[in-house]
Amino acid sequence: MQKIQILFPDPVMDRLRAVARHQDRPVSELVRRAVDRLLEQTPEPMPKRPAAFPTFHGGGVLVDASRLKDLLHEVNDEAAPRATRDRKPRRRNR
Repeated sequence: MQKIQILFPDPVMDRLRAVARHQDRPVSELVRRAVDRLLEQTPEPMPKRPAAFPTFHGGGVLVDASRLKDLLHEVNDEAAPRATRDRKPRRRNR
């Protein structure tokens, strides 16, 4: 059992002591019974699930991994349209 300190307003404490005297029970027992009754009426909270790591579906595989390097470096003529293959690099104005 654990010990806690609870502060009640004077009128509430006076009434609680009167009830305890009438029932010949300690105030602490009345408080424990009241808390037990409250907990019986209150549903237990659902356990929190850990947050899921965000994921996404990026689609299917469009290029075979063995051809990926060739495609990235435009080794294969089918990799890029003609307009982009023949274009000269632009100079940036600074």
